[in-house]
Amino acid sequence: MKVELMASMMCADYGSLRDEVKNLEEGGVDSFHIDIMDGRYVPNFAMSLNDMAYIASVAKKPLDVHLMIEHPNNNIEIFLRWLRQGDTVYIHSEAEYHPSTTLQKIINAGMIPGIAVNPGTSIESVYEMLRIVKKVLVMSVNPGNAGQMYLPYVGEKITRLLQMKEEMDFKAYWDGACSADKIQKFAPMGMDGFVLGTTMLFGKGRPYGKVIEEIRSMK
Repeated sequence: MKVELMASMMCADYGSLRDEVKNLEEGGVDSFHIDIMDGRYVPNFAMSLNDMAYIASVAKKPLDVHLMIEHPNNNIEIFLRWLRQGDTVYIHSEAEYHPSTTLQKIINAGMIPGIAVNPGTSIESVYEMLRIVKKVLVMSVNPGNAGQMYLPYVGEKITRLLQMKEEMDFKAYWDGACSADKIQKFAPMGMDGFVLGTTMLFGKGRPYGKVIEEIRSMK
C-alpha cells in the first residue's frame, strides 16, 4: 500500500531516543511526527522545542511538526530555526488571529505549510487556507492525548475533504486512533498518509520494520 507512514514521536521511548529514531528509519518510516503542546490550546503538555531540535539533529528523514499551541505566530521563528528545508509545520486555525500570516512565515522559511483540522472544525472554516497549504492533517480524535477513541462523525468530513484534493492541490493525512481498518478504508479513497502511534506501531514488542512491512502489505 503506497501511503506515507509517520511515527508519532510522543509515543516513543525517551530513554533511548536516538535508537528509536534509528530503528524507525531503518524500519521504513517516512517521517517523524512531532506533537508540540503548550497546556493552553490543548489540556496537556507534550513534546518540547528541545525534543524537536534533538530529533531534527539525528534524523535523516523529514519532520512533521504539529503545533498545538496558542498564537504560534508569536514564536514560530523559534521552531523554524531548528528545522530543515522541506520539513512540514502544521498550525490550527483556531489558535491564531490571522493563520494565513503564520503560514506565509512557514513558506518563507522553506518549510511545507500545513493546517490541522480538529474533529469539531468544519471544512468551510478553513476552506480559503486549503489554497495556501500543501498538507492537511485531519484529527480523528480531539487533540491533546495519545490513545483516544476514533470519533466516527469525522469520516464524513474526510470524504468531503478528499473530494477537494485535486482542485486545491494539497495532500491529506490522518492523525489519531489509526488502526488497520482505517488505513484499509481511507487509503484507497485518497488519504495520502497516516500518523502511527500506540494503536499500530509503538509498544508492540516487535521490530518496527516488521510492523511497518505488515502495514504496507495490507490490501
